[in-house]
Amino acid sequence: MKKYLLLLLLTACGFQPLYTDRDTDIYIAPISGINGIELRNGLYAKFGGVRDTDAHYHLNVNLNAPVTQYKALESTGDATWQEIILTATYTLTTNDGTVVARGTESASESYTFVRYLVAANASYNNAVQNTINVLAEKIGTRIIAETYRYDQNSTSPETTDDK
Repeated sequence: MKKYLLLLLLTACGFQPLYTDRDTDIYIAPISGINGIELRNGLYAKFGGVRDTDAHYHLNVNLNAPVTQYKALESTGDATWQEIILTATYTLTTNDGTVVARGTESASESYTFVRYLVAANASYNNAVQNTINVLAEKIGTRIIAETYRYDQNSTSPETTDDK
């Protein structure tokens, strides 16, 4: 019963979910590197599929190389814990070149650094993949919100002053 009451209240206040039946017509320019390919695929999954260059919006993303920091050291000086940090800058424009949004997002993930090469590589690769997924989620959510806001502002009736 509480669920129905909550649904009734949300529909009465004009609440509209951000992701329902919205066509996110966004072309994502190629992002360099293997991590860039993964980020682009994650963003396309967030936006509902691949779009051509004639899409209404164009997203350009510049993904920086991963930065690794040591987080824990043994008494011998060996690292046992590391953190991977990925940072991306992005610009969202319309077909006519109007800048809708720009910004910088970063994400990080800690991972255990072990002495065995295969395990260390697997741990690092998993941390990078998780960081890319978080970065795609952060950028995607911001871009969807910005396109929604831009569409609302561009379709709202103009107010005129009668003097």
